[in-house]
Amino acid sequence: MKKSIGVLLLVLIAIGCENSDKLTFEPLQIVGEDCATCPKIDIDVPKAIDDTAIANTINRSTEEEIIAYLSFDEEEDIENLNDAIASFTSSFKELATRFPEDTIGWEAKVDGEVVYEDENVLTLAMDTYIFTGGAHGYGATTFLNFDKTKGIELENWELFEDLEDFQQLAEAKFRAQESIPQEGNINATGFMFEDDEFHLAKNIGYTEDGIRFVYNQYEVASYADGPILLTLPFKEINKYLKNKVKS
Repeated sequence: MKKSIGVLLLVLIAIGCENSDKLTFEPLQIVGEDCATCPKIDIDVPKAIDDTAIANTINRSTEEEIIAYLSFDEEEDIENLNDAIASFTSSFKELATRFPEDTIGWEAKVDGEVVYEDENVLTLAMDTYIFTGGAHGYGATTFLNFDKTKGIELENWELFEDLEDFQQLAEAKFRAQESIPQEGNINATGFMFEDDEFHLAKNIGYTEDGIRFVYNQYEVASYADGPILLTLPFKEINKYLKNKVKS
C-alpha cells in the first residue's frame, strides 16, 4: 500500500512539474442586453488569473482587441470593455430609432482560446463575427502572441530571426499549396496581393501544428473565397524562429 502511494505521489509531482510553465485561465463570458431593440453581443474569451506581468499583458491586449471590434464610432473615447459594449448597443438603438423599418439586428460574437503555450510563448486566437447591416457580416481570426519571459505582446516581425529569408520560404510554400507557379506573378491564379507582391498574413500565430498564417476575407482574395490558411510545421521553420520550439 505504501509503495502504491509513493508511486502515485511521484506521478503527481511529475505532472505538476510538466505543467508548471502553464498559465492559469478562467472563462470571461459577457452577453449584451436582452431586448427587442438591442444588438446580440456574445463574448467568450480566456482571462489569465495569475498575478504576473504576462497575465496582465494578456488580459489588457485581449480587452483592447475586443474594444476595437465593438467600437462603431471611431471618434468616441472608449477605455474599457463595458464602455465598448454600451457604445455598440447605443449605436444600434440610435439607428433603429431613426430607421425602424429598415434596421436589421446587429450582432457581435467573439470566441477566444489559447491555441499554443510553452515556457516562452503563448498564442491566443480570437474568432470574431460582426454584423452591422449590409449583405453579410464579417468574420475574422486574430492571433495575439506573447513573450512570457518578457511579459510583452509580440508583433509579427518579432517572431522571426530573419524575416526576409522566412518570407521567401513562406511564399514558396504558399505558391505550392495554392498551385501558383513558382515563377511569375503571385496573382496569376486570381489572388489579390497588393502591387502583385507576396506578403505575410496580418495574422500569424503559434499552433500545435506549427506557425499558422490566416489571410482573412478580403485580405488577398474575395469574400466568397473565405479565409486562406497556411500552416508551416515547426520542423521546417524552427531555424527562422526567435523562440524555437522543442521537438
